[in-house]
Amino acid sequence: METDLYDEFGNYIGPELDSDEDEEVDAEDRDADEADEEDDDEDQAEVDEEEGGGGMEVVLHEDKKYYPTAEEVYGPEVETIVQEEDTQPLTEPIIKPVKMKKFTLMEQELPATVYDMEFLADLMDSSELIRNVTLCGHLHHGKVKDTLRYTDILFTEQERGVGIKSTPVTMVLPDSRGKSYLFNIMDTPGHVNFSDEVTSSVRLSDGIVLFIDAAEGVMLNTERLIKHAVQEKLAITVCINKVDRLIVELKLPPTDAYYKLRHIVDEVNGLLRYPTMFTGRCFCRYYMLLKQILELLFNNYLYESLIVSPLLGNVCFASSQYSICFTLGSFAKIYSDTYGDINYMEFAKRLWGDIYFNPKTRKFTKKAPNSNSQRSFVEFILEPLYKILSQVVGDVDTSLPRVLDELGIHLTKEELKLNIRPLLRLVCNRFFGEFTGFVDMCVQHIPSPQGGARAKIEHSYTGGLDSDLGETMSECDPDGPLMCHTTKMYSTDDGVQFHAFGRVLSGTLQAGQPVKVLGENYSLEDEEDSQICTVGRLWISVARYQIEVNRVPAGNWVLIEGCDQPIVKTATITEPRGNEEAQIFRPLKFNTASVIKIAVEPVNPSELPKMLDGLRKVNKSYPSLTTKVEESGEHVILGTGELYLDCVMHDLRKMYSEIDIKVADPVVTFCETVVETSSLKCFAETPNKKNKITMIAEPLEKGLAEDIENEVVQITWNRKKLGEFFQTKYDWDLLAARSIWAFGPDTTGPNILVDDTLPSEVDKALLGSVKDSIVQGFQWGTREGPLCDEPIRNVKFKILDAVIAQEPLHRGGGQVIPTARRVVYSAFLMATPRLMEPYYFVEVQAPADCVSAVYTVLARRRGHVTQDAPIPGSPLYAIKAFIPAIDSFGFETDLRTHTQGQAFALSVFHHWQIVPGDPLDKSIVIRPLEPQPAPHLAREFMIKTRRRKGLSEDVSISKFFDDPMLLELAKQDVVLNYPM
Repeated sequence: METDLYDEFGNYIGPELDSDEDEEVDAEDRDADEADEEDDDEDQAEVDEEEGGGGMEVVLHEDKKYYPTAEEVYGPEVETIVQEEDTQPLTEPIIKPVKMKKFTLMEQELPATVYDMEFLADLMDSSELIRNVTLCGHLHHGKVKDTLRYTDILFTEQERGVGIKSTPVTMVLPDSRGKSYLFNIMDTPGHVNFSDEVTSSVRLSDGIVLFIDAAEGVMLNTERLIKHAVQEKLAITVCINKVDRLIVELKLPPTDAYYKLRHIVDEVNGLLRYPTMFTGRCFCRYYMLLKQILELLFNNYLYESLIVSPLLGNVCFASSQYSICFTLGSFAKIYSDTYGDINYMEFAKRLWGDIYFNPKTRKFTKKAPNSNSQRSFVEFILEPLYKILSQVVGDVDTSLPRVLDELGIHLTKEELKLNIRPLLRLVCNRFFGEFTGFVDMCVQHIPSPQGGARAKIEHSYTGGLDSDLGETMSECDPDGPLMCHTTKMYSTDDGVQFHAFGRVLSGTLQAGQPVKVLGENYSLEDEEDSQICTVGRLWISVARYQIEVNRVPAGNWVLIEGCDQPIVKTATITEPRGNEEAQIFRPLKFNTASVIKIAVEPVNPSELPKMLDGLRKVNKSYPSLTTKVEESGEHVILGTGELYLDCVMHDLRKMYSEIDIKVADPVVTFCETVVETSSLKCFAETPNKKNKITMIAEPLEKGLAEDIENEVVQITWNRKKLGEFFQTKYDWDLLAARSIWAFGPDTTGPNILVDDTLPSEVDKALLGSVKDSIVQGFQWGTREGPLCDEPIRNVKFKILDAVIAQEPLHRGGGQVIPTARRVVYSAFLMATPRLMEPYYFVEVQAPADCVSAVYTVLARRRGHVTQDAPIPGSPLYAIKAFIPAIDSFGFETDLRTHTQGQAFALSVFHHWQIVPGDPLDKSIVIRPLEPQPAPHLAREFMIKTRRRKGLSEDVSISKFFDDPMLLELAKQDVVLNYPM
C-alpha cells in the first residue's frame, strides 16, 4: 500500500529510487567540469565573492562554521573550557548604569565668608594666633546648633539626630578688640558610645570647651570628659549652654537661676579637684564641706581663682538657639559701651559670687545693703536677660518697640512680624553682638600651639625631649624636620578611600612630598611597621567643604591624601631620610573598653573577600573598634555599645562592602580570674625533660589591676622606683616588689609575673637566661585563659622553683615557652578559677512617677540602683545604676516601653565583676531555652562561650598537667571537680 511508503510524519521510507541524471553525466564529464573550474580566472572569483559567495550548494545548519574553534585560535597545547550557562541573573541589566555613591553632605563651591581664604592661609604661619580646641559635652547639651547642624555631615547623623563622627572646622574669629585668630575647632559626638572620637580629637588639641546644659547640669558624660581632659593635661574651659531653658522652660526666678548656675560651676570644680574620687559622680558633700572651710579661710575670689570660675573668664554662658553668648567681661563691656566711663574689666570682677551693689553709695559690698537686695550677677545680668526675653515673648506689639529703642536695637516692620523664636533670636543677636566673649575665653585660657607644644610632646611622644627633634617639636618650629601625628581617618564621599587627619608638630608638610609613615608597632629596634608614601593633596577641613592648600606649617591641623594605605589607627609621618632618630607618638588610650562583640559572615560565602575588605575599612574609620578572627574561624567585631555597633554595621553593609551580611546575637567579652591561692605548687617539665618550672597563682590586691591599666605604675620604671610603689601603696615586701618580671598580656595587662625563687635554691643566672621565654609563655597564657580562651585578669603568678638545663641547646624558646604557658594554666586552675563579666554604669533621666518602672526594668536584668535623686531646679530624677553588659541588650527600648518614652538612659562600661557560681561545677545541668538561676550563670557562660568558639564542652586538665603532676593531684584527691 501507498501508506506503507511514508511514516506518520510524511517522510518517505520506501525502497531507494534511481536518479535519471546519474546515467547522463558520466565520470569524464565530471573531470572536465572540475578542470574548467580550476581554470576560472581570479577576476571571476572576486566578482563571485562581491556578489555574496561562491556556489549554490546547500549546507546544513549544524555543519556551518561561523567562528574558528578554540584549538585553532589558541593552539592544540592550550586547555580551554567553554562555559555555556549564563550566570548573570535576569534581575541584573547586561550594561549596568553608573552608580554614584554618596554618604556625606559636602558643598562643592567654597561658601561666602566675611574673610578671604588667603587671609586664613596666611594666619597658619603665625602659631601664636592659632587655637586648637575640642568642643565636647554630654549628649544634646548644645555643641551643635539644633536648626542647622552644620557639622553633622553624614546622612546617618542627620537621620538619627545624633553625632557619630568628630568633625573638624577651621575658621577665623575676632575677639572683643577686633583681633583675628585662627580657630581649629573639633566638634565631637556627645553620646558615650562614641567617646573614642573625643579621645582622637583631644590628642590633637591644646584645650577643651566643655558644654553643660543649664537645666540638666553635670551628667554622666560631662564627668567622664572632665576626667579625660585632666588625664590628657589639657586646658579646660566651660560653656554653660541653654540658659534660656531656665527662663522659658523651667520658669525659675532669677535668684534660683543664679543658684542653679553656681551649683553647676561648683560641681565642675569638685570634679576638677578630685577627678579620681568621684566615680559615677557621687558628688560631694565632702567637697561642699571643704569649700565652706576654705571660704572661711580665704575670700571667695582667691578660692575660685584656683579652678574654673566666671571671675577668671574661663566660664561663659550661652544659648545657641537664641544667639546668646557672654562672659562676665563681655557683658560688662555692653554696660561700658552704653554708659561710658566704666572700667569694664574691674566691673566684671564684681559680677559673680556674694557681692551686692549699694545704689545709695554706688559701691559694691559683700553684705546685702537690705533684705531684698539681689546679688550683682542677678541684678546686672540675669534680670536684664529675663526682661528682654519676657518682653519679646509677652508683649510684642505695644511695649517692645519702645524697649528696643532704649536698647538701641532697630528692627524693620517685616522683622517685627516674625514668629516668637526667630524674633527672639534676632533681638538677642543684635543686643549681644558677635560671640566675642567665647573667643576671648579661648584665647586667654587655651594655649597657642607654640605655648602648649612642650606639654603636648611630653604627654604624647614616646621619644625624649632632650634630643634635637624633641627640642624642635617643643618650639613648634616650622623650619625643623617634619613630624606630623595623625589620629583619625576620614573616608571620601563614596567610601572608596581614606584621608588621614592630623596635626603638624614641627616642620612644614608640602603637597606631593615623599614621607615616611610610621605605624603603631614601629620602634627604633624593629622598623618593619613603616612605609614610604607620597603625599597627595592637602586640605584645611571646614565640615561641609575643604580648602586646598600647598603646604601646612607646624601648629596646624591638616587633611592628607595619599598616606591612608599603611595607616590603621594612628600614625607618625616624618621625612623619608635624615630623621632616623624619630620615634612614634603614643597610640590613643581610650577611657572606655570595647566589651560587646558580634560575629559577622556574608550571606553568600563567595563574597567573603568583599566583607574582609569592608572590615579593614571600618577598622580604620572607628578609633576604638577591634576586629579579629576567632579560632573557630568566625569574624568578630568588638565595640563600646549597641548604637556604636549599629553604626559600624551600617557602614560595613552600605558604604564599604555593599553585600548582605549575617550578624550573630551580640555577646560580651569575659575575663578569667582566681579567688584563692593555688591549692598546691604546680610544676611542668619541658618535652626534653631537662627543665622544670614550678608556680602558684593568687589574686591581686584590690585596685592594682586598674592602676596597671591606667599606667599609674609602669613596667618600664627602674626596679627601685617599681619596688617603692608596690611597697608603699600595696604593702608588698621589698624583695617581691623588686622581683617583678612582667605585666601581662602586653605591657599594661592586669596580671603580674613575680620571680619568688631564692638564690640559695635556684641558679639565678640560668633562670635569667630563660627569663624572656618564661615571660613570653606568661603573656601567651594570660592573653587566652584555660576556661574559655578569654583574657586572664587580676592574677599574680609566682615562680617558686626552676630547674634549668646547663646547655643552651636544651633550654631554647621552643622548649620553655609552651611549658611556661602550661604551668601558668595549671597554677590558675588550682586557685579556684572564676569568670568575670563587664558591668555598665547606667544613668537614667525620668520624671518622678517613672522611677518605680526604672527599678522594675533594672531588677529584671540583674541590675541594681546605687542612687536616685532629683536634678536640682528641674522636675526630673537622675537614677544611677549598675547593670551586667550581657543583660543590657535592648535595655533602652525596654525602659522606654515601660515609661511611655519618658525615661532616657545612657550606659557606659564601668568595671569587671565576678560572675556568680563555679564555672567548673559539673553537677550543674544546663537545660536549653531555660533561664538559669544565679549560681549556674558562670557554668552557662563558660559552656556557651566554648561551644561558640568550637572548643570541647568542658575544660580538660590532662591537656595542661604533666603525668607526674596528675599523680600528685590524685594523691591529694584534688581531681574531683575536673574532667580528665
